[in-house]
Amino acid sequence: MVKYISIVLMAALLVACTPQEQIQVKKENISIEEDIVIEDLVKVPQDVSYYVKDINTSELYDIQQKYEASYFSVWDIQKPPLSLKETQWPFEAFHSSKSYGENLQPLEEGFFDAMRKQSNFQSYATLNKKALTVKHANIRAFPTSKPLLHDPSMAGEGFPFDYLQNSSINANAPLFISHYSLDKQWVFIFNSFTFGWLKTNEIVFIDDSHAKTWKDAQQIMIIKEGIPLYTKEGVALFNTRIGMMFALISEEENTYTILTVSRYKDHQAMFHKSIINKNAGSKGVLAFNKENIETILGEISKTKYGWGGAYGQRDCSSTLMDFYTPFGVWLPRNSSKQAQVGEVFNLKKLNDEDKVQFIKEKAIPFQTLLYRKGHIVLYAGIFEDEIIVYQNVWGVRTKKDEEEGRFVIGKVIFSTLKLGDELKDYDESAELLRNIESMNIPTR
Repeated sequence: MVKYISIVLMAALLVACTPQEQIQVKKENISIEEDIVIEDLVKVPQDVSYYVKDINTSELYDIQQKYEASYFSVWDIQKPPLSLKETQWPFEAFHSSKSYGENLQPLEEGFFDAMRKQSNFQSYATLNKKALTVKHANIRAFPTSKPLLHDPSMAGEGFPFDYLQNSSINANAPLFISHYSLDKQWVFIFNSFTFGWLKTNEIVFIDDSHAKTWKDAQQIMIIKEGIPLYTKEGVALFNTRIGMMFALISEEENTYTILTVSRYKDHQAMFHKSIINKNAGSKGVLAFNKENIETILGEISKTKYGWGGAYGQRDCSSTLMDFYTPFGVWLPRNSSKQAQVGEVFNLKKLNDEDKVQFIKEKAIPFQTLLYRKGHIVLYAGIFEDEIIVYQNVWGVRTKKDEEEGRFVIGKVIFSTLKLGDELKDYDESAELLRNIESMNIPTR
């Protein structure tokens, strides 16, 4: 039976819930020349329909994993799931000797002292409230919007690699709030896949009864990017993104009425009934078939590369996490953890030729991930006897006179495992094929 939200229950839903020495920084060695084209982007088909056309639908199945339990897991806890020490990893990872600010100058120790004070960890686990985001937001490692860069003179560092960008999170996603920052402009949060700092004006508190009603309802999985959602009065809320999920209130012939939330005074939630066309949402998880794979990948491919989900974009792991969401397959946020889901094959001891042979024999299109340290890709199939993968990639590593560089791509592409090997200064030691460590099938 379809689980509708009680309109009576949700009616009138306004709820309580010193200057430093200047240094010279040389320009990062990157290439974006318009007259140079990566061969894979020309020769390898970039339309997902090419790779799904030979899939035998009768061999596919509905993937019915316990996605909702993972998604709402932070509403089932009474205290933070990690120890205080575990949450303070940024203070162990980042130091003034290796960190640069937005002016490309080294950060002083005073910055880190200020962040320790602002983090207010003596108040850890004192708030312990359920909440929702009210917008697409950035989860930060420190309670600040300022960046922390590694040596910006090095290729692969500097922009866009802000190491305080822990992740991004969709609007109206479940949260658990541990405590406020010292100035109360930030809250320390846990969600279903990570933890860190959000601005206080990006969240609203909700009580236990409304959280239960939300998560017990029939869920609508978003399958279209960039569709504006509005209140009943026509006030704009936010745009849809693949990876979102909303509670269903009612169903009409061509539309769903879903529950959405905005912010009222004192961090309280104002609930709304928003209308969405049925072609932008699915009642429950999608069947994992070629039509739906094509639809979701087509939507995901609209975004560019964004480290940690910055600028409303996606990186390699969030691309795959969001791809699998409408099919009810839960993936962690981090690429190394994604590589451990499902049936895992260790490829470290294989040479390149044996890796290719193994992948061709065992990999299942769109159900198989290939992992190298710091990067993960989706196996798409074979083109002209070459393994093709789907990946969101910043660029191809180059090396000239022992100086490392990047040929920037910065978007989602289909490619071979030797992307850019025709470039004059191609760094073979960084090649994806050579560095693949494992293969896994998360749908098993």
